[in-house]
Amino acid sequence: MKKNDAAGKLLLEITSLPTAAGLEDAVIARIAQWVSARSARLGMAGDRHGNLVITTRNFRKASQKRAPIFITAHMDHPAFVVRSSGPVCELEFRGGVQNPYFKGAAIEIMTGGAPARAKITALDAAAKPFKTVKARLAVKADAARVKPGMIGRWKFPAAEIKDGLVHTQACDDLAGVAAALAAFEIISRDPALGHVGLLFTRAEEIGFVGAIGAARGGTIPKGSRLVCLECSRSFPHDSPIGAGPIVRVGDRMSVFTPELTNTISSVAEAYARERPAFRFQRKLMAGGTCEASAYSAYGIHSSCVCLPLGNYHNMRDVDAVLAGGRTARVGREFVSVEDFRGLVELLTVIARRLDAPGASRL
Repeated sequence: MKKNDAAGKLLLEITSLPTAAGLEDAVIARIAQWVSARSARLGMAGDRHGNLVITTRNFRKASQKRAPIFITAHMDHPAFVVRSSGPVCELEFRGGVQNPYFKGAAIEIMTGGAPARAKITALDAAAKPFKTVKARLAVKADAARVKPGMIGRWKFPAAEIKDGLVHTQACDDLAGVAAALAAFEIISRDPALGHVGLLFTRAEEIGFVGAIGAARGGTIPKGSRLVCLECSRSFPHDSPIGAGPIVRVGDRMSVFTPELTNTISSVAEAYARERPAFRFQRKLMAGGTCEASAYSAYGIHSSCVCLPLGNYHNMRDVDAVLAGGRTARVGREFVSVEDFRGLVELLTVIARRLDAPGASRL
């Protein structure tokens, strides 16, 4: 990490926070702290779905002249939630991870103090609404500290940057949250960009709960353009890590708003011609589904810019595991630090140039 690299430090910090669908409290608290430190120019509001909207103080006035732009990211990541405690705890798993990865895996339960360590002893993959596990605590006395509703997560070493990659608990989509904040630090200081804001959503991993609520409930002003951030599974032959952030055309469910995607691509291409060191990719990224599909289904102009991601949902070598050629082991997710910096840079360029003369308009 470069000296005085505030964005890099924020990336390590945010992606290390415990979070689960519907239990994004630690991420929300850190975002609120970030906004509070900039309260002279920024404000934050929540909607009835628990989403966060962050805007500049002149957002309403600026949005009368230009259609709003929202940079969006979700605040959750696949994780466990304690259902019952004891020497053997029961936990439900909120999110998408293949069954082999649960066998004998080590987890930690975030108690508010030192995490309680446990090992999975059984999986009920057919349980509804979420698959459940039983996990034996390493220290029986920890049963008194473990309570229903606490978050559990895979037990990993602390986040670190090694060989240009950040290896951390939850890039998806906390690296998107960090990138949005780092970009908005720059964007929000420009009086000409008062129409740009941030939208952070909840419970994406269990069915786009926050995004659908925002789309249906009026959280997003009419005519807004949404630039959704994601960490999407990298395929080395097609969407390599280290080749730059990706303008995502669509996902396995749909293509996003074509006009907005094409305009973002044009902006990125023009910027790359001016700055040869800047790199980006344009890809479909069909390895998962993005909130941009949900927004587009409700008629909201949406596109996506993403980071190519390793160990998607903490699953190492998932194709080989599912083919029966490798033992399932969980691992830290990872993204390229330079891709992350490129994403922050691209977001500032999009904010400045999306409405520039010569760019396509919605």
